[in-house]
Amino acid sequence: MSGLIALLDDVAGIAKVAASSVDDITSMAAKAGAKAAGAVIDDAAVTPKYVTGFDASRELPIIWKIARGSIFNKIVILLPIALALSAFAPWLISPLLMLGGSYLCFEGAEKVYHAIAPPDDPHDKYEGGKGDPATLEETKVAGAIKTDFILSAEIMTIALNEVTALMADSTLSGGAKFAMEAGVLFVVALAITAVVYGSVALIVKADDVGVAMASRRTGPLAAFGRGLVKFMPVFLKALTIIGTAAMIWVGGNIIVHGLSEMGWHAPYEWIKHQAEGAATALPQLAGLVAWAVTAFFDGVIGLIWGLILIPLSEYILVPLANVTLVPLISGVKSLFGRSAG
Repeated sequence: MSGLIALLDDVAGIAKVAASSVDDITSMAAKAGAKAAGAVIDDAAVTPKYVTGFDASRELPIIWKIARGSIFNKIVILLPIALALSAFAPWLISPLLMLGGSYLCFEGAEKVYHAIAPPDDPHDKYEGGKGDPATLEETKVAGAIKTDFILSAEIMTIALNEVTALMADSTLSGGAKFAMEAGVLFVVALAITAVVYGSVALIVKADDVGVAMASRRTGPLAAFGRGLVKFMPVFLKALTIIGTAAMIWVGGNIIVHGLSEMGWHAPYEWIKHQAEGAATALPQLAGLVAWAVTAFFDGVIGLIWGLILIPLSEYILVPLANVTLVPLISGVKSLFGRSAG
């Protein structure tokens, strides 16, 4: 009997440790995921366009296909890469983070630039009714998953950087530390995918819900349905603006911190000084004011850097990629094609 009691006591102890680990993983995942807010909001803002023009019955299946592709991107491809970086090349995390931050600045600045000077032939235009619907759907899904891969890579890199910082003072080592990092990144991957594509599903079906309420009900519900139909376009536009601003802010923040880590402290110190001065002027709202000032100047730097990257990308990086990467990828594909044959 005493042996059974001792065994149960050991099991209870193990359960407490496991529960504590799960709690730590959840807490760290929440903090790491919050740092990726800019990419997450933009992901939610961008995805609804991939179901535009399709029959309403295909909207949720398309979103589910994209969500599955996103989970594959994050867990099967990016999670092992992130863990390998953490284990064997942690020095690469900061440069990759800055590369991702530069991409966020570029994407955000490009959207601002196109809003001011719209392109003559938008490359994203969807022409419904042309071609086989199934083929068009697969093309749209494939394009969405490719876009998601870039944003997912940025999300996972930001999360990995935050996890590394949070675990800097941890007493864990070896396999336990590896398991904790893997658990946190796994939870971040699943949680962000669920939040993004769950939100997208609600957004794209809100119009249908509004129409149904307006046409089948009377009184307050009908009025709410009509209001919902009118509100959704405004909400989508606002979400796009917020997503763009968040991308530029997060990208700028990453660049400023990255430069500081590389030895150029001036931008970070200047912004910190401005934020502290503003917080001192409004002590009742010190925290909020300091954050707002920091975010503003991070965003200004992010926008400037993004605008610099637009011509750099158009006239140097893209042509260079077309000359080097595209033939290389085509050669690899043809090589594998011959091997398969």
